[in-house]
Amino acid sequence: MVMNRKKALILGSAVLFVLLVAGGAAWLLVTSGGELTYKTQAALRKAMPAKAADELSVRGVNLRSPLKCEDLPGWTRKSMRVSCTGTTADNKQVKVLGSGEQEAKRNYFTILVDGRPVVENAQCLGASCHKKSG
Repeated sequence: MVMNRKKALILGSAVLFVLLVAGGAAWLLVTSGGELTYKTQAALRKAMPAKAADELSVRGVNLRSPLKCEDLPGWTRKSMRVSCTGTTADNKQVKVLGSGEQEAKRNYFTILVDGRPVVENAQCLGASCHKKSG
């Protein structure tokens, strides 16, 4: 097959276009940082009791009653903060901290049982998180 100058120019332009699109997509993927699971303070506060209980259950810890959650002082639309407290079935104190960072597009969760960390800075809570990695 003989390629004339016009065909070579068209082929070269097409290859360059494909490379630019692929490079742009890769750049977006790298810089996007992730997806915020709970996009508002209310959504984060509402989801945490069930998600934390589910996470604790996966780890063999049962709660006496549902966790009670409240907004932490100083939270903002861009920097969400929630704290939940409760008691295990065997009378150990439970504290759950959840945060959401709009800029980083990440949620983070820490669970303490009897003052000891059970979960530290996890980006996801609950059995569905464990299924993804297993």
